[in-house]
Amino acid sequence: MDRQFSRVLVKVSHGLIGICGGHARVEGAVLRDPATGFAVEMRDGCNAVNVTILLWSAVLAFPAPWRLKALGLLAGSLLIQAVNIVRFISLFYIGQYSMTWFDFAHGYLWESLLVLDTMVVFCLWANRASKYGAVPNDGR
Repeated sequence: MDRQFSRVLVKVSHGLIGICGGHARVEGAVLRDPATGFAVEMRDGCNAVNVTILLWSAVLAFPAPWRLKALGLLAGSLLIQAVNIVRFISLFYIGQYSMTWFDFAHGYLWESLLVLDTMVVFCLWANRASKYGAVPNDGR
């Protein structure tokens, strides 16, 4: 299931690259540059499922009506995946430029930005949910 999800994200990335005038080839969960042969693979852990689970845990634990929780889960998951697709496409191009920058962006920069994005999405949702029907915490 996780592997299929990664393949869908690679196909979406490929489509966006094509719309913007770039060239790439899809090989399962791999996105390859046809000219240079450089490729990036979306493995488990690269598809933002881990930070999506983090968001879902926070939203589900927050004292809000189920309707608001469902909206937060859907909108938050879509935002996180949109950022992850930008991440994947940027790594595809960064890797063609410099493997040193690729390693830094893959291992440190984007990992931190995805966690930060998840926290920001949750905080924005929680703030909005607090204004529109969240259940107050009575300290029990």
